[in-house]
Amino acid sequence: MLENVEVFTQSSICIHGNKKVYFDPYQVPKDFHDADFILITHAHYDHFSVEDILKVKKDDTVFVAPMDVIEKVQTIFSSNQMYAVEPNQTLEIENLSIRTVPAYNVAKPYHPQAASWVGYVICLDGVTYYDAGDTDALKENESISCDVAFVPIGGTFTMDWKEASQFVNCLHPKMVVPIHYGSIVGSKEDEVHFLKQLDSDIVSVIKL
Repeated sequence: MLENVEVFTQSSICIHGNKKVYFDPYQVPKDFHDADFILITHAHYDHFSVEDILKVKKDDTVFVAPMDVIEKVQTIFSSNQMYAVEPNQTLEIENLSIRTVPAYNVAKPYHPQAASWVGYVICLDGVTYYDAGDTDALKENESISCDVAFVPIGGTFTMDWKEASQFVNCLHPKMVVPIHYGSIVGSKEDEVHFLKQLDSDIVSVIKL
């Protein structure tokens, strides 16, 4: 199920299907210019990187992002396919189903709820993917139904490995890919601890 998924670093994800979808392209290794969709979760540099967007965008790429990101994108790129989103919206664009969900910190200042930043749930080729974005483990997101979950485990700016494992066990996807560790924050030890705490019937796949 995940042969078509790449994670470059942090939370930079590419899913290859009948559409090619990039989440938060960052430190992309080379120029691809093949993105049908670019979905940005929020405005921090390791999620909204103009340098990396330039590596993957093409003339007809669809951009989906919170309003503060779209406002910046519009000053850099020309595209008539830009969609500003906030949490709890549903879009159907070129046969790709996109749902936005909340992504914020509860007691930390880095990702305020008032910013209206997002995670995404998309359905591509019959598989439902959830990219949590930079977020704490939110009760309101525990009911998200997905086949594959991309969840941050590095702590500091997001949930840590312990909070992430508890959240994933509540979410109970078929598969989980830990992200947002091993670069700016988080370590391989976080990965080991996270995997040990998962319910036995959740398949974990390491992409970083």
